[in-house]
Amino acid sequence: MSNTTLIRLKSISEFHKLRGLPAPKHPLISVINYEDMTEQAKVGKQSLLFDFYMISVKRDMDHKYRYGQKDYDFDEGVMFCMAPHQVLSIIREEHGKNPSGWMLMIHPDFLWNTPLSISIKRYDFFDYSVNEALFLSEDEELKMEQIIENIKQEYQSNIDQFSQDIIISQLETMFNYSQRFYQRQFITRKKASHQFLEKLDIFLNKYFEGEYIIQNGLPTVQLLSEKLNMSTQYMRGLLKSLTGQTTQQIIHEKVIEKAKERLSTTELTISEIAYELGFEHSQSFNKLFKAKTNISPMEFRKSFN
Repeated sequence: MSNTTLIRLKSISEFHKLRGLPAPKHPLISVINYEDMTEQAKVGKQSLLFDFYMISVKRDMDHKYRYGQKDYDFDEGVMFCMAPHQVLSIIREEHGKNPSGWMLMIHPDFLWNTPLSISIKRYDFFDYSVNEALFLSEDEELKMEQIIENIKQEYQSNIDQFSQDIIISQLETMFNYSQRFYQRQFITRKKASHQFLEKLDIFLNKYFEGEYIIQNGLPTVQLLSEKLNMSTQYMRGLLKSLTGQTTQQIIHEKVIEKAKERLSTTELTISEIAYELGFEHSQSFNKLFKAKTNISPMEFRKSFN
């Protein structure tokens, strides 16, 4: 396998040229079909750094993607999104057939001076790591393809003063449907969700029982996202959907659980328990415990005597 190469694509035109496609009809937005590419990824590992947004549905791939923290095989109806300045690595062991599907590219300049230039940042799926891609049903995929076709027809026709607004409206519709489909995925993929909660609980239990917590303090949201191999935004959305709680609330809940265990089964002082649970000052521990239970740690301990 050849050495990794990093290619920065500053414009949509550069991507068209890289994949052997004709020049784009519009310099700032383009829809392409993978079947039309005459230049596929080379054998080896090739990393692409995009300066534009990319939304893609790919099928029948003979190679892997690495986006975020994980190698990724595409199956039927899998969609993922990338924001500018993110790296996509393509790992290919041998030449094969072209994949099918489509890709939508949007340069940030196309969104300039529109509400979407700001609101696009609230769509968490642009920050997702690979294992957080969207698994579309047939109906959902058809819905996306209809929107893509509308966008394509609009920018390929005669551009006028209404063209940008119409395309922006179609993009907002696509992103809103994506939000809906992700929420559906949180609900329907229960097995994966339950496995996630189990992994989270196992990690927190080990963290609070080891020496690491004394040395490093309470676990952070960032640490949990790294250990569970997902973005903080996705983890927040998943936890909110499954438990109704934020990541910070989950951490605090585990603190209280471990505190109650120590208060009821050991003779450690309140200060010693606070220290073992990662608090630098026992006052902070007391404040959190009372806020969560409405009684102080000492009052909780006395209830067992």
